[in-house]
Amino acid sequence: MPHFIAEYSANLEGDANFPVLFETVHRVLGDSGVFPLGGIRSRAIRHDTYRIADGEHDYAFVHMTLKVGSGRDLATRKKVAETLFEAIQAHFAPLQEKRLLAVSFEMTELDPDLNFKHNNIHAFLKGER
Repeated sequence: MPHFIAEYSANLEGDANFPVLFETVHRVLGDSGVFPLGGIRSRAIRHDTYRIADGEHDYAFVHMTLKVGSGRDLATRKKVAETLFEAIQAHFAPLQEKRLLAVSFEMTELDPDLNFKHNNIHAFLKGER
């Protein structure tokens, strides 16, 4: 399932390199052995209207959320989240060297009774379709 969502300030457009970040995210999550590759999705949402801190500098932000299905214990989720955040920090480190940038990440677990999905990608990746 996991859905990785990066919300970012418009002043990062062209600098954040989300395609490379998403490649890293998919590799980390796939290599974790916790999530099947066919369920991993990533997207970026640009925010044109925002204010950061005192608004007097060219501050930027990227806030990332990983939404996961229920059923994994806290230790497993924490290990994946920590490993993923290390990769995220490494991705944004060069940009933080050049500019004021707030980077945040959270993992959320979806309610098992209120999470609906229908997916034929898993079967395709297994050669069943």
